[in-house]
Amino acid sequence: MSKYDGVTHSRLKAINLEADTATITQLNVTDSVLSTRKRFTIAEVNAGATLVAAVAGKSIRMVNCKAIAVGGAAAAVTTVDVLGTATTGRKLVAFAQANLTQSTVLTAGGTGAAVLADGASYTANDAGTAVTVGKTGSNVTTATHIDVIFDYVLE
Repeated sequence: MSKYDGVTHSRLKAINLEADTATITQLNVTDSVLSTRKRFTIAEVNAGATLVAAVAGKSIRMVNCKAIAVGGAAAAVTTVDVLGTATTGRKLVAFAQANLTQSTVLTAGGTGAAVLADGASYTANDAGTAVTVGKTGSNVTTATHIDVIFDYVLE
């Protein structure tokens, strides 16, 4: 159970919010940029894990995304991926293994952090779908964790 007191943003209408993230179904944050930072174990990345849970009736639109390898460079994997859904599954960002060196911050659209053509990574995902983290290729080895910082808007 999480508790958050003192939200002051003019477009955020939740004060003294207390709930499990999974139970929040109506939070008026349209047009407000939200951010989450999660540290995933390599086992979680290899298995696939939720970065932002689905919100009923809302689409998640990526604004920016960063990744950092912790505890060593990521090895063996082809890419560590941030995944969304727009009719079918899609890679919002593919962080290349060669660039996931320890403590290096990779930013979506920059070197080693490929996004979809024509800005498609920055379009809304299907309403009611989650954004997840996964991998392409072999399992990630060597690094102990991957930090993902994900900025997004609910629409």
